[in-house]
This record gives sequence, C-alpha cells and structure tokens, in this order.
Amino acid sequence: MDTHFPNRSYGRITALGTGTSQGVPVVGCRCAVCTSQDPRDRRLRSSALVELGETVFLIDAGPDLRAQLLRSGVERIDAVLFTHEHQDHTAGLDDLRPLYFAQNQPIHLYCSESVERRLRQQYAYVFENADYPGVPQFEFHRIGPGKQTVAGVDINVLPLWHGSMPVLGFRFGPMAYLTDFNRIEPEVYRELEKLDFLVISALHKEPHHSHWHLDGALECARCIEAPEVRLTHISHRMGLYDAVNPGLPEGVQLWYDGAVWELK
Repeated sequence: MDTHFPNRSYGRITALGTGTSQGVPVVGCRCAVCTSQDPRDRRLRSSALVELGETVFLIDAGPDLRAQLLRSGVERIDAVLFTHEHQDHTAGLDDLRPLYFAQNQPIHLYCSESVERRLRQQYAYVFENADYPGVPQFEFHRIGPGKQTVAGVDINVLPLWHGSMPVLGFRFGPMAYLTDFNRIEPEVYRELEKLDFLVISALHKEPHHSHWHLDGALECARCIEAPEVRLTHISHRMGLYDAVNPGLPEGVQLWYDGAVWELK
C-alpha cells in the first residue's frame, strides 16, 4: 500500500484503552484480575491514538476519553475515526470540547452513516443548538471501505463484521487497528499484507457471538502474518497479564493501557 505520511521519520500508536465495554476492573467483581495491583491488568475502554508526522488521529471516543487524553498529554486532535456506534466507542465525544476551544476550529469526525446518526441522537445539545454558548463544533465526514485521504494522510478503511453489524478497521501504512469483530472477508486479508504492527481484539478465551476469542484472534493474526501483534478489547475473563503473555506465540502480546509502538 502506498501511504503518504507528512513525515515518514515519525509515527507511533498509543493504547489509550484496551478493555471491553465494562472495563477492567469490572464494578463489583473481586476476581484475581479485577483485584490485581499490576497496572497492565487495569483497562479503560478501547481506544487508540495514532500520530503520523504532525497529524494526530483518535480512534474511537469512549466513556473514559477524558482520563485517557489527560494521561497521554494530548493537546490536539486532527481527526476522530470511529469503528462503530456502540456506546463504549462513542460515549466520550463531549470530552473533546476543551480541544475544540483550544484549537478554535471544528473537530473532524470520520464515520459511517450509522455512527453519525447515533452521535446526533446522543449529542443533540450540540447538533441542535449550534448557537448556544459553550457548544463545540464538529464536522462529519463519511468514510467507508477503501483507500482515502484523512487529514492529509492516506489510510485504508477496512470492512469487518461484529456479529451481524458492519464495523470499520483502519490501516495506516505499516500499522493496522482492528477491534470489535469476529469475521473478516477473504479479500480484506489482501489489504493487510506486509504489516509491521497489528492491533486486533481478543475478548477472552471462550467463543463469543460477535467478538474474536483468543484462539480466533490468533488464527486471524496468523493469516495476516504481521511480525508484531497486540491484543486489545480484553475482558477480565482473559486472565492476568503475567499469566497469559508467556503462553502467546512469538511476537504476540496482550496490549495494555499506555503502551506505545514506534514506527521504525
């Protein structure tokens, strides 16, 4: 894939959150994972930050977004990419308000029609009261499967299936981020050839109706053949970070909040 980066000497992806819709620890749970003192076992809702040259992408805006942006020291967002419309991926849009005021220009939202519809419903105070003081400005941009330019960077938008729901994955040159899915069409594998780094969701060890479980995610990653793979959207039922990681194939690890992979 020929991908234009504003500055090929700099690029990285940061795990803002690697947990499921409940996060880890789960409220009220006293299992070994939820009571672990290892920070790698504490997972906010799934989201990522991709920096390519001077361009900053946010993937998904879940309910933990404020804490995630503060922890990572984010001061600017050039584009928000949404994988799908579920609450754990959209419920933090309001936390982008301070960045809108700091940037003094609309924040650009790239999503499917179904995501836009959901956001307009959830945030009616924004989209139906544009003249009200303190309301941020967002601009919607439609994206769908295929190669396209977002904020001056060429990316590849990939169609995936979350049970019966279509969702989107994203490839940025040698990096790809695929979450909340359990089916991928054969032709999409060709769009994922020659990756250096793959992020892929793996809910836990038992089969699930709309998410890859561990074995399914590992088989999908094996077909893609990326040398470095990180698992995300992880449930407390997966097990402790230190217990699971040693048994994973070479190059595969559980991702954890705050982890950074640098483009080489």
